[in-house]
Amino acid sequence: MQIATWNVNSIRTRKEQVLAWLNEHPVDVLCLQETKVIDRDFPRTPFESLGYSVYVSGQKSYNGVAIFSKQPLDSFHCGFTPVLGEEIVGNYDEQKRVISGVIDQVRIVNVYIPNGSSVGSEKYDYKMGWFEILNQYLEKLLTEREICLCGDFNVAPDDRDIYDPTGKDNHIMASPQERSAIEAIKKLGFQDAFRKLNHEGGQYSWWDYRTRAFSKNRGWRIDHHFLTEGLYEKVSNCWIDIIPRQQEKPSDHTPVIVEF
Repeated sequence: MQIATWNVNSIRTRKEQVLAWLNEHPVDVLCLQETKVIDRDFPRTPFESLGYSVYVSGQKSYNGVAIFSKQPLDSFHCGFTPVLGEEIVGNYDEQKRVISGVIDQVRIVNVYIPNGSSVGSEKYDYKMGWFEILNQYLEKLLTEREICLCGDFNVAPDDRDIYDPTGKDNHIMASPQERSAIEAIKKLGFQDAFRKLNHEGGQYSWWDYRTRAFSKNRGWRIDHHFLTEGLYEKVSNCWIDIIPRQQEKPSDHTPVIVEF
């Protein structure tokens, strides 16, 4: 099975690029983030014509997640509330950032974790609270089956994942609290699929649009697949496809694919 994750930074803007990529890489599952479109306006038909079932949870202009699957998903749900209930989740489902379903007895959880804006800001506090709810959500799901947790985490787990880690302790996406949140996920029983097979730095999934970051490879690895033990043991490949980032008017992220 091949599962890809890709923050497309607007599915309507990037529709033709995603279609072209799927024609060349017909993965079993594609998880998208930052789709930026309400559900009724999502461009389903072209992807359904490729043989995918399309599942979406979106909002206008911001956020939004989707799963394309060659097989229909079982136990599909959007947000944290179906698993944790409204009392625990509060307002954390107002932003459309999590979608989940089961294929071949594997629970796929697709997340778009908040950026956080700047360390110590209100948005940063929201991000850390979101991580706490995510942990509670995952703890519940872990009683069911193996999980592939993937998406845009807006966190670089260690210094290998940043082109220049200078000043990282006060930098959004690399602060000690954010990295501790990733470690908390790992302590639940998840492992980083990419790092099973790729140990060197210099491999990134996001490059800022500014300052010619891509041409200079000034990137960050913030898009991940975290797998429970049974899936992690089966991983045969995990790679970052930088070609979509080379195209005209690309997303600032590029696909990351895991195979097991």
